[in-house]
Amino acid sequence: MRDTFSKTLYEVAKTEQNIFIIVADISPAASMVPYRRDFPERFINVGVSEQSMISLCAGLAIRGSRPFAYTIAPFTIFRPFEHIRVELCYQNLPVTLVGVGAGVAYSVAGATHNAIEDIAVMSALPNMSIIAPCDPLELALAIWSTVSIDGPLYLRLGKAGEPNLSENAPQKFEFGKIRKLKEGKGTCIIGYGPILSKAFDAADIWRQKVGDEVAIYSVHTLKPLDIQGIKDVLLSYENVIVLEEHVPNGGLGGQVKEIAWDARSNCTIKTISLKDEFIHCYGTKDEILEAHGITTDRIVSYFE
Repeated sequence: MRDTFSKTLYEVAKTEQNIFIIVADISPAASMVPYRRDFPERFINVGVSEQSMISLCAGLAIRGSRPFAYTIAPFTIFRPFEHIRVELCYQNLPVTLVGVGAGVAYSVAGATHNAIEDIAVMSALPNMSIIAPCDPLELALAIWSTVSIDGPLYLRLGKAGEPNLSENAPQKFEFGKIRKLKEGKGTCIIGYGPILSKAFDAADIWRQKVGDEVAIYSVHTLKPLDIQGIKDVLLSYENVIVLEEHVPNGGLGGQVKEIAWDARSNCTIKTISLKDEFIHCYGTKDEILEAHGITTDRIVSYFE
């Protein structure tokens, strides 16, 4: 995903002259070389100084530019949180905060490099929008959409090697609207981010086992949340599973249950998320997810 981000932003910068990218010591690892080479006046590396990254973006936005602040997810939003709140959200400035490797993508780096509560934190901020694409294809569309969005936005990315899930999606990407990625009936999975690859794996297993198709939706825009779209899902399926690579508090699962109550939905709702704790386990991303209880087998068991 980080390569797709770099390549797409490069294409955007060729047509939009007010695009800047401010990075915090991550450019070599994130394939920003072409952008830095061709647009040196619109590329700034502040080093390990995330607060300065946000302040610089705020100044650029005030002067009419559309800056992107880019580094590893916890350092994009947690270290400079006060600056984001006061300088960006309070003034409603069009700055895109890009957090690469959100969730537990930086698995071997431990809790300091894992952003497992970022959706809850960013959702609490007035004026802040949130997009969490499920794959590189959806990410590219999301980046182009940010150019026309007023106010601050948090773009939540995976890291690298994520499969394309939306290539055959029956619905197009639209900011602020949920998107059907796969047809199905009876049971559906809704979620966001690269974790949806496990939804596709589980759906394949279920189809081979019983012959039924499971629907899958991408809730790529988490704020503003598509309340009506989620209501329609809740009223269209008997069994709804919410899947997210985020702690249970302040995530999508609780909001879906609130919407279900207001809609008087009779469907069964099951949620799968990270645990509300720091897992003292080091290994691959799948091993960390398994320690949190997120496995394909568990998803399949919720279809029954």
